[in-house]
Amino acid sequence: MGSVKQTLMPTYQRLSVGFVRGDGVWLWDEVGNRYLDALSGIAVAGLGHAHPEVAAAIADQAQTLLHTSNIYRIPLQEQLGGRLCDLAGMERVFFCNSGAEANEAAIKIARRYGHQQGVALPTIIVADNAFHGRTMATLTATGNRKAHAGFEPLVAGFIRVPYDDLEAVRQVASNDSNVVAVLVEPVQGEGGIIIPDPGYLGGLREICDEHQWLLMLDEIQTGMGRTGEWFACQLSGSRPDVMTLAKALGNGVPIGACLARGRAAEVLVPGTHGSTFGGNHLACRAALAVIDVLSQQALPQRAAELGASILKGLGESVGEHPRVRAIRGAGLMLGIELDLPCADLVSLALDQGLLINVTAGNVVRLLPPLIYEQEHVNLLIERLAVAVEEFGSRQ
Repeated sequence: MGSVKQTLMPTYQRLSVGFVRGDGVWLWDEVGNRYLDALSGIAVAGLGHAHPEVAAAIADQAQTLLHTSNIYRIPLQEQLGGRLCDLAGMERVFFCNSGAEANEAAIKIARRYGHQQGVALPTIIVADNAFHGRTMATLTATGNRKAHAGFEPLVAGFIRVPYDDLEAVRQVASNDSNVVAVLVEPVQGEGGIIIPDPGYLGGLREICDEHQWLLMLDEIQTGMGRTGEWFACQLSGSRPDVMTLAKALGNGVPIGACLARGRAAEVLVPGTHGSTFGGNHLACRAALAVIDVLSQQALPQRAAELGASILKGLGESVGEHPRVRAIRGAGLMLGIELDLPCADLVSLALDQGLLINVTAGNVVRLLPPLIYEQEHVNLLIERLAVAVEEFGSRQ
């Protein structure tokens, strides 16, 4: 094991635990300890681990056909594109392998759209504390100065404004004629589970329509049922021109998607973008199985119900703790904000057999699988309360 660690670039500060088996909401480590998963591989395993229908689809496809490339038609890709467009109210899809790649496609759509409108330097408005990926363009779009350090020069063509601030967007509109699009998350995940005002996305839609900009929504963490609807933008009834997906789309099989409609749908043509592995047979078969399960079991609606139950339970168990500043959530995307950095809570929760994450320095992030039952909700609340109490006693 030591030699394996030495061969890996040290890009992650990994916990010492390593998992070897999963089943539903549970994970087992190398020595047989069992952990309740409240992170879902950072919003990826929305159906939990080793889901039987998804596993069966992957196994069958692995014995049938994995990859032929996008030189040829891929019937499964066409089926998946149709399902996603129907669910999202979109018209076209480009398939790739990750969320960062999906956002790269969105950025390229905005740039090319701008040039088609005669804009020489197409510019995209992005938000403070956003996270859109770690490629050079998506890193620039990401609102984290610490993540930028050491990778300058960043990519030109982005203007940053405060999140959930329509007036700031209007001010940019009045001062910069190069803007062609706005790219934001419906709920900021890495930024600390920041939920905007109910009128925010609708206000952005109005501004974009007024100025002929593209509204581009990064639904990579919020999509596929996590917030209580198929896509978080549906909570406010605000349909974007471009939407990006990944994470839970394949339940662990890498796949990303960039969806577009209207004037954005026809921007990319042969030769303007591509992906060797994007939308191959295996990834699309897995994603189709994910959509089937989400639909048949009405899991987006269940996420809303479970999220409300967790919020209520957290309010009762840790809401009055002196270190807890706020508890917020949208479906099964929840955050507990403390009044000081709380990275140590991850290890304390691990000691309780619970997998969580801390983001933005002081926000406990909970992203449980959508297949939780009430008993799992109760166990999550109980174990997290013990960890928070232990953390508080150490301060």
